[in-house]
Amino acid sequence: MKRVLVTGAGGFVGSRIMQQLADRMTLLPFPQGALAHATRSDVERLVERLHPDAILHTAAISDTGYCEAHPDESFRANVEVPLWFAQAARSVGARLVAFSSDQVYAGLKDRGPFDETTPLSPSNVYGRQKREAEQRILDVLPRAVLLRATWLYDLPGYRLPIRGNLPLNLLRAARLGEPLRFSCRDYRGVTYVRQAVENLLPALALPGGVYNFGSENDADTYATALHFCTVLGIHPTLEQTSWSRSLLMDTRKARAGGILFDTTAEGTVHRAKSFPIVAQNAKKCNGEGANIYKPPAKTVY
Repeated sequence: MKRVLVTGAGGFVGSRIMQQLADRMTLLPFPQGALAHATRSDVERLVERLHPDAILHTAAISDTGYCEAHPDESFRANVEVPLWFAQAARSVGARLVAFSSDQVYAGLKDRGPFDETTPLSPSNVYGRQKREAEQRILDVLPRAVLLRATWLYDLPGYRLPIRGNLPLNLLRAARLGEPLRFSCRDYRGVTYVRQAVENLLPALALPGGVYNFGSENDADTYATALHFCTVLGIHPTLEQTSWSRSLLMDTRKARAGGILFDTTAEGTVHRAKSFPIVAQNAKKCNGEGANIYKPPAKTVY
């Protein structure tokens, strides 16, 4: 089987890679916590020793607010570390698939959807860092595949790490009786993380370059939140605002490479039978359930 090094293996995406793909490839987790203090030489030595066929790089600091407040720390995590893996992958002849973000489209004035050729000028630190990482990685390793992921979600109840996402935020609001505000002029795809993990298999075979990666979504965020509430069978108080943003992505390039996603609405409909059960269990369970609403860690090292 293909030998694949996984960074961020203890995080939201990485832990699901380790669970879902374990029977289809030999997964080699980067030692948990090691990247927070690793040097470029540490990365190169480990990659040389493991000599993987491919690297799935999911580790990042993805909290946009934290990146704004700590730009030097997030630059190391979001630009320097992935660049080290690109250089190490080149030295051993490994494929590299690394996560970028739809936040590279933040600040664009049009509604979209945007394709990979759209001129960019990201309006937040995280988006700028992800864009810089894309450019620098491809300069070093043109074969690298950079996936501009949408907002990913899963629900608690699977005994895997969980972080803030749309249905989880809605569950929390319903549980605590707190209102949530969503804009009717904010547009963004929201993607089931397990479908994203499954699509990493065809992503490993893509030609090098940048790809929009995730569910397309024509609905605004307020309407999307209402849709999730219907599927989950919950009734939090949702307040409508009108601030403007669009992170909508055109995924035709990825589809041409065999990467197929449900739309955001289709994804919730297809999982409608399991969502209420998981949501109900999450409210009742102890241990994991006691911690599911804590703020996410700033990093998935």
